[in-house]
Amino acid sequence: MTKHVVITGANRGIGLGFVRHYLAKGDRVSACCRQPAQASALIQLAEIHAKLNIIQLDVTDDASVHALPQHLNDAAIDILINNAGYYGPKGIGFGQLRAAEWQKVLAVNTIAPIMVTQSCYPMLQKATNAKVICISSKMGSIADNQSGGSYLYRSSKAGLNAALKSLAIDLSSEEIYCLAFHPGWVQTDMGGPNALITVNEAVDQMASCIDNLDATQSGQFLNFDGQAIPW
Repeated sequence: MTKHVVITGANRGIGLGFVRHYLAKGDRVSACCRQPAQASALIQLAEIHAKLNIIQLDVTDDASVHALPQHLNDAAIDILINNAGYYGPKGIGFGQLRAAEWQKVLAVNTIAPIMVTQSCYPMLQKATNAKVICISSKMGSIADNQSGGSYLYRSSKAGLNAALKSLAIDLSSEEIYCLAFHPGWVQTDMGGPNALITVNEAVDQMASCIDNLDATQSGQFLNFDGQAIPW
């Protein structure tokens, strides 16, 4: 059965990989990004895929998030992938931290995925066993932190994981399933060319996990290959 998949940060990297994956399956994809006119890869895909809809969305702008249901025509959402993310300035350690930049990272990585999900909630309710996926990071694992640093990014992803866990509990009675993923060290603009896996490898394995997601896994924090990651 054809699904409707909504993806944020869909113009490049992992988001674009998910777009290509679900279009190849024949699903209907709503690809959200801040500047659609500059999303050349999405524009090229839209020329050959009638089931691709490109939507302007700034995940940190309240008006943009609130307008999302209208752009989606209030259609049922089977899979929502909150992929948009922001690392922040690299190489900034303790003693150099700035609150304004930290707040920006938290706004994109922690708050925005939950606000987008809340805006899409009525459309998730229309689907059967809808799924909410948040792209997190192993750097958000407190148990795994052995090197310190990266205050902004680590805290933003740890916060996202905590919010995702609450979301999974709150939506369990409606059979809407939620999952946080560490996508691996992926060859993207953020991961760099020396990363260990390609976008396609990461996306294919995460999509397989999404296909099998049910109530028993909802609220978990998983590696891209389905292995559990400690909080």
